[in-house]
Amino acid sequence: MGVMENIIEGTIGEAGGRLDKALAEASGLSRERIKALMGEGRVTLSGKPAAQASLKVEPGTPFAIAVPAAIPAEAIAQDIPLNVVFEDEYLIIVDKPSGLVVHPAAGNLDGTLVNALLHHCRGQLSGIGGVARPGIVHRIDKDTSGLLVVAKTDRAHEGLAVQFADHSIERAYRAIVAGKPIPVSGTVTGSIGRSNTNRKKMALVEEGRGKHAVTHYRTIEALKGATLVECRLETGRTHQVRVHMSSIGHSLLGDPVYGRTPPAIRPVVQRLGFHRQALHAAELGFVHPVTGETVRFSSPLPDDMRALIDELRQ
Repeated sequence: MGVMENIIEGTIGEAGGRLDKALAEASGLSRERIKALMGEGRVTLSGKPAAQASLKVEPGTPFAIAVPAAIPAEAIAQDIPLNVVFEDEYLIIVDKPSGLVVHPAAGNLDGTLVNALLHHCRGQLSGIGGVARPGIVHRIDKDTSGLLVVAKTDRAHEGLAVQFADHSIERAYRAIVAGKPIPVSGTVTGSIGRSNTNRKKMALVEEGRGKHAVTHYRTIEALKGATLVECRLETGRTHQVRVHMSSIGHSLLGDPVYGRTPPAIRPVVQRLGFHRQALHAAELGFVHPVTGETVRFSSPLPDDMRALIDELRQ
C-alpha cells in the first residue's frame, strides 16, 4: 500500500518573508509541522524542493506541500499466519519471515506483525507500546527474518524492557557478508546515529552523538567471495549489524542501503531472486520477566539464506 497524501497548493501571501512562517500562514499548518515536512522533502517552491525554514521568500511564489495521510490510531486484528515458537499467558515468541513489517506505519498501515498478533492473541497484548504498537518491546527490520519476543501483559513488557535497557538479553544473528573478515573474529565498537547526508540511513557517528553500540562477530564458514558469520549484540541499535559490518568493509549480501553485492556474486543473487539483506535473528535468550526462568530460543536459517549459502560453498 502506498502512502496517501493530501497536496496543499497555493502562493505565498503579500507579506512574504521567512518561508516557514509564510507557509504556515498560507496553509494553516503549524510552523513546526512545516519544518518537519521540509525535512522529509515534502515542500516545494516553484516546483523545486525547499528545505531551509529561514529562507526569505517573495510574495506570489507558488508552493506545494505534500501532507501524508494520518496513520490510524489503533491497529486492527488480521488473520495472518504466524510461526509461534513459544507462548504462555505473559509473552509470545514468533519467528518472523522476511518481508513482514513489525508494526503499522506510513506506507504499511496493515498486514503487519502487530495486526497478526492482535488476531492471534485476541487483543491481549501489553498496552505500554501504545495502541499502534501493542506488545512491541523491540523490532527487527522488515527484510530481516528471525526471532522476536512480544509482551502480552504490562508486567512482562516492563520486565523485558529492563533487560533490553541493561543489555542482558542474549541475541545472535547469522549474516552472509561480502569478502572474508580479517581477523576471522572480532569486535566492532562505534556509536550509531542518523547519517548527516541521508536521514533515512544510520551511520557511525562521533562519540557524544548517537548511541553506543558493540557487535561481536565470528566466522562460521568461508564461502566463495563471502562469509557466513555470527554476530552477537551487546547493544541493540537500529541497523546495528548492517552498519557495523559495513564499517569494516564486509557489508551484508543483498543489503540495498549499506553495501553493494560484489560483482562476482551478483549473478548468483539474481538467479536465486535474493533481494534482501542476508540477516537472520537466530538466537534469543532472556530471563522470563514473570517466572524468573532463563529461557533460550533458536531459529534455523530460512530457505532463501540456505540456498544462497549452498550456491556459494567452495
